[in-house]
Amino acid sequence: MAYFLKQARLKGRTYLSIVESFYHPEKKGTAHRTFKSLASVESWLEQGIEDPVEYFQKEVDELNAVKSKDKVRKISDKSPEVLLGYFPAKSIMEKLKIKKYVDYFKLSASFRFDLYELLSSLVYARSVHPCSKSRTFHDVLPSLDMPYGFSYEQMLDGLSFLGQEYEKFVEIFTVQTRQTFGLNTSNTYFDSTNFYFEIDREDDFRRKGPSKENRKEPIVGLGILLDSNQLPIGMKMFPGNESEKPVLRDIVKRLKDQNMIVGKTIHVADKGINCAQNIAFSKKNGDGYLFSKSVKSLPEIEKEWVLLDSGYKEAKDKDGKLMYRYKSCIDKFPYTVEHEGVNVQVMLTEKRLVTYNPSLAEKKRYEINRLVEKAKEMTASMARKCEYGEAGKYISMKGADGKNPDVSINRDAAEKDLMLAGYNMLVTSEIKMKEQDMYDTYHCLWRIEESFRIMKSDLDARPVFLQKEECIKGHFLICYIAVLLERLFQFNVLENIYPATQIFDFMKGFRLVKADSKYINITRSSAFIKELSDKLGLPLENCYLTQRQVKGIQDCKL
Repeated sequence: MAYFLKQARLKGRTYLSIVESFYHPEKKGTAHRTFKSLASVESWLEQGIEDPVEYFQKEVDELNAVKSKDKVRKISDKSPEVLLGYFPAKSIMEKLKIKKYVDYFKLSASFRFDLYELLSSLVYARSVHPCSKSRTFHDVLPSLDMPYGFSYEQMLDGLSFLGQEYEKFVEIFTVQTRQTFGLNTSNTYFDSTNFYFEIDREDDFRRKGPSKENRKEPIVGLGILLDSNQLPIGMKMFPGNESEKPVLRDIVKRLKDQNMIVGKTIHVADKGINCAQNIAFSKKNGDGYLFSKSVKSLPEIEKEWVLLDSGYKEAKDKDGKLMYRYKSCIDKFPYTVEHEGVNVQVMLTEKRLVTYNPSLAEKKRYEINRLVEKAKEMTASMARKCEYGEAGKYISMKGADGKNPDVSINRDAAEKDLMLAGYNMLVTSEIKMKEQDMYDTYHCLWRIEESFRIMKSDLDARPVFLQKEECIKGHFLICYIAVLLERLFQFNVLENIYPATQIFDFMKGFRLVKADSKYINITRSSAFIKELSDKLGLPLENCYLTQRQVKGIQDCKL
């Protein structure tokens, strides 16, 4: 719409006015209104303006020029992008009814902000765009298209409080998950990992220890417990120089106490958790265990039984291809446990299953031979022992403190490892458990590895830019909750049809651009989005969305 100069004849005089044209919604067309009355031409001539029409036409042109310039929209200091992929996590969070329990913390802490709002928004932000806490606050939270009433400093204070009380929050989520969706603790799966920090100096929490990535920096350990359906039900963090073995006992005890679990639970873990004290703990609490055991650490008589060809059966896939060979035995085996400060040897009846995987054997032999070749090259260059790395187990070094140490290849160690390549052993207290059930149950541990991978890759849990121990724990609590909500969405809503990576790709990729009162969907189309849209009855595929539709997606009930 624009301005124009209107001329009207009345009683022999010509009257001028500037008129504005505009869109009239009731008429559904153009209408006019007087912007400025200018008196008559004759009056202006008397005041010395030679051509009033030309004179005021210039003013009209200037008004139109300004209006035309105003129509050019300028960019804003706030991004128009809306990250909406968090709506499944929001729906499940609300279904768990966490808010009323989080609000109880107001009784013991004088927050000037809503702690639940802070917790939930950090979890949603982590799910759709993992980054540093500074970028999360300044870039991601404003793009969630949901209100939040805390400052950056309050966010860090709240994160610190969450970390300080992280075990209580884990307990709240576990209890509410059990009441809302149900938990199956007939089998519980445990594993741990560690996260490195790119710092030079240790502190009380970030300590140097055995790193999963073979890093030299300080690390912190994190253990996770899953139920039979692979849902996270416990988390424990510990300094990087401490053993992960006692963590299993602590998490299981807390889990059974807080949920009043009195039935038998089978603890499943890999060889890193297999120790006499954990086995004794399981037996003492009326539970069972299924652990992996290193074949290399077996006594010689048991190694002979493992390598003896007789007794092995074959497990094949549906196409008849050999997957692995196996055999088992039931016997009493000695364990040395600590009782009232004294080491005592006890005999426990176990079922032991040994498997031989040809594909794994081929891979292991390749790795062993590669390390041996590396050791040969290092020996030829007279390298120091600390430079050998993993290949150092295949060398013998005499007089290492002298100037000319005698270094040779330890062929016996290499031959023993080659001979045992591909063999694995499972031990269990459940002597009536079938071999196939032992194998299948143990191999569900890959879900924990996947959970760690989600934390490290999909949620970018590292590197961690926080310094305070409480903030670090709060950061990993946020990651843990994000994994839990994704698992509930994956297993209970989507019926475990889609992998976790595909779900997180959707959560990160579902983006809109806000333009006035409408939204433009800039998400790339995929079969997953189409199926999810049909399943949930949401307009996830629409190119244009109204504010009402966006609100419906945000507040959907899964």
